[in-house]
Amino acid sequence: MEKEYQHKIFEEIEEEKQELKRDALLTSITLVGLVTGVYFQLTGAETIWWAIPYLAAYLAGGIPASIDAILALRNKALEIDLLMVLAALAAAGVGEVRDGAILLFLFSLAGTLEGYAMGNTKRAVAALMKLRPDEANLLNPDGTTTRVAVETLKIGDKVIVRPGERMPIDGVIEEGIGAVDQSSVTGESVPVDKEPGDEVFGATVNQNSVLTIRATKTVEESTIARMIKLVTEAQEKRSPSEQFSEWFGQRYTFVVLFGSIAALGAFLFLGFPTDEALYKAATLLVVASPCAIVISVPAAILSAIAAAARRGVLFKGGGALESFGSIKTIAFDKTGTLTNGKMTVTDVVTVSDKTTDEIVKLVASLENHSDHPLALSIVKYANEQNQSLIESTKNEAVPGRGITAEIDGKSYWAGNRALILHRGLEVSDDLENVLASFETVGKTTVIVGDENGPLGIVAIADTIRDTALKALEALKKQGVNNFVMLTGDTQLVANAVGAQLSLPPESIYGALLPEDKVRLVEELTENKDTAFVGDGVNDAAALAIAQVGVAMGAGGSDVAIEAADVALLSDDLVKLADTHRLAQKANAIIKQNLYFATGIMLLMIIVTIFGDLPLPLGVVGHEGGTLLVVLNGLRLLFTKA
Repeated sequence: MEKEYQHKIFEEIEEEKQELKRDALLTSITLVGLVTGVYFQLTGAETIWWAIPYLAAYLAGGIPASIDAILALRNKALEIDLLMVLAALAAAGVGEVRDGAILLFLFSLAGTLEGYAMGNTKRAVAALMKLRPDEANLLNPDGTTTRVAVETLKIGDKVIVRPGERMPIDGVIEEGIGAVDQSSVTGESVPVDKEPGDEVFGATVNQNSVLTIRATKTVEESTIARMIKLVTEAQEKRSPSEQFSEWFGQRYTFVVLFGSIAALGAFLFLGFPTDEALYKAATLLVVASPCAIVISVPAAILSAIAAAARRGVLFKGGGALESFGSIKTIAFDKTGTLTNGKMTVTDVVTVSDKTTDEIVKLVASLENHSDHPLALSIVKYANEQNQSLIESTKNEAVPGRGITAEIDGKSYWAGNRALILHRGLEVSDDLENVLASFETVGKTTVIVGDENGPLGIVAIADTIRDTALKALEALKKQGVNNFVMLTGDTQLVANAVGAQLSLPPESIYGALLPEDKVRLVEELTENKDTAFVGDGVNDAAALAIAQVGVAMGAGGSDVAIEAADVALLSDDLVKLADTHRLAQKANAIIKQNLYFATGIMLLMIIVTIFGDLPLPLGVVGHEGGTLLVVLNGLRLLFTKA
């Protein structure tokens, strides 16, 4: 299935490339014919010398537009191509062959640039596909490797990835420690350090070590495949502005065609000479054509979608892009979105004659054989502190309380208050004060002690993302004036995290069930433009109900990404602010384009009807305006983060 899809995309890309080359060639022939004809005409050469170049310009510039117009008529539709061909023929009919050639050249040039702009997103998809290797080094049970097609890999298969090679599949590192360049997927410019247990994505580059990867997804389910699917779907989904411009263009073309015929009748009725009446009607046909209006929106939308995709942000359609640019309220899930979603040791306190390093070493040695998340975070912290752990014996878990063991023949324990009481010891007032100071700011505590009593305390918490505060500040500067935090954690923990992010208490909601999140997001959406940012399965309903749902992180759940309108493939929240700025810029450019295109069209219509607008000036104004709105839209491709 994946191979067929990939083959189809490459076929479409190749066809579009050939069409673009053909259009560029025909535009070049039209230009050469125009320039040659003008030269011989101005130098007073015989008619044949400038008639043939003009004819070449008419054929090269007019035949493709004529074919498109005929195909549209067969489908009972009127397209702008018909207006351009008729205007060029009308210009030739009143003796202004040069003006008709200028019109066809500029129309052909605008069409070529439009083709380039519209194909940019699909070419980005092709580039993504080429990043993924076709083969992988499958690790056999006997330790040898076999080169196999990536499509044959199954979940659970292990592959070897050597330095400089690309990851063939999404998976988890089983063995090896090294840096991975994830820029092709997440847009991160700096390689990310990876170790056993960390997730890696297909098409990312292993920098400096041999890694053993266990496949967690098939090729069809991989992050890169999902990116390709989302980007191609985004091209097909039209935003409200695109739908309006297409609807307007089709109906307005009918108005222009028959309006020009009516204007011709009116000019003749008012006593204009036939040549002059035809000339003014042809000029009106040109200047009233809505080319710039129709192309102004998709040129901006598709350029913005392509620019976002290069940064690791995927929009599922132009509607999501437009809506995101007008967002004034953003509701965030807490765990894994505003926070790292991983428990980390934040504080170590001694309540005995032992040093904090000795406390860390002791508690990590006790927890070394446990797979509890708190135990894993303590052991990881000890390793980061280069602590040499001591082998413990007689390890015994005390359900709901903690663990006991012997180290060097002496009995130790690590756990919560209940474990202290369980062992017949007392929780002193001083110890209670220390525990309370941590718990009131949302931290979980692990107490370690021996037969005589507590020796020290380790505080653990899910820490704020490094980029969270910076992202909120940037969004605030961009006009997002309301931030809300929603979490299933206790209100105490929620308040502690919210305080670190300078969120007002009334915007922090804790102890929420998934249905509570949905209800709150619905209420927010009713009152103002609201986006919801989340990453987990329990966020899917809220992501779907929000005006714009943003799935956070490439490692986020598949359900969340399917439900969302935007997929943020990196865990860097600053990208959220960058994307909001890009969406705002796209909306601003759409307005600029529409105001400019409509304004110049109305001005030229008025001057043509009530004044004396030369056809060449009308041609330059019309096609020049079309070129300008296309180029204005293409600016988004080069917007810097």
